[in-house]
Amino acid sequence: MSAVEVHHTVDGRADGPTVVLVGSLGSTAAMWDRQVPALGKDFRVVRFDARGHGASPVPAGPYSVDDLVDDLIALLDTVAVERVHLVGISLGAMVSMRLAAREPARVDRVVLLCTAASLPPPQAWADRAATVRAHGTATIADTVVSRWLTEAYRQAHPRDVRWLVDMVAATPAEGYAASCAAIGAMDLRTDLPQIRARTLVVAAAQDPSMPRAYQEAIVAAVPRSRLLVLENAAHLASFEQPDAVNALITDHLTAGPYREREPG
Repeated sequence: MSAVEVHHTVDGRADGPTVVLVGSLGSTAAMWDRQVPALGKDFRVVRFDARGHGASPVPAGPYSVDDLVDDLIALLDTVAVERVHLVGISLGAMVSMRLAAREPARVDRVVLLCTAASLPPPQAWADRAATVRAHGTATIADTVVSRWLTEAYRQAHPRDVRWLVDMVAATPAEGYAASCAAIGAMDLRTDLPQIRARTLVVAAAQDPSMPRAYQEAIVAAVPRSRLLVLENAAHLASFEQPDAVNALITDHLTAGPYREREPG
């Protein structure tokens, strides 16, 4: 499948290093609204709707992670940047890992939030895709968001919950289902040792979708990586704990060299 031209926005410092924010399954670029003001002080911030989501085209599926990487590379060419920082969450972090392994010259530093290099069994993703195709994304939106946020946050912020549920429910069924296929077929474990970018991996202590063991496995395999655990956050940590996540991102992308494991 050829790359599609995804809907995107550019904010922040026009003369700053470029950071691309790569979102989760069922989200639009708006999921990063709480990151842009903080990151825009230091960076040129690019965010986008993945294929099948938001205002981007919805080609027929299934999609692969490499399809999503191809779209991202085409976006980098569109915004005229050769080398970028990547910040990805969940599926967006999977795309970021694959891009960093496949096209290392295009990637400077990486932040991976609440993600995994492999998420078996494939049948679970096939079942979710079938449900969405048959009944629409609205049927799963409440369940998805219940795993994105801690119970305490959901109780305290019902308007935020409704906004996220509406965002998931508005995702085109084919785009969501075809992206489920990408996750079901994905196995990035052999890619991890090939990632040369300095990589920060962030685990959320209360993430029911991708618990800490998944992020520990990434750090064990990526040579220049480190793990930080964020308390009081579930799967969509960037939304639930924006100040903490923004600080972690900024510190990682602007810090000088730190002590790290070298390849081999």
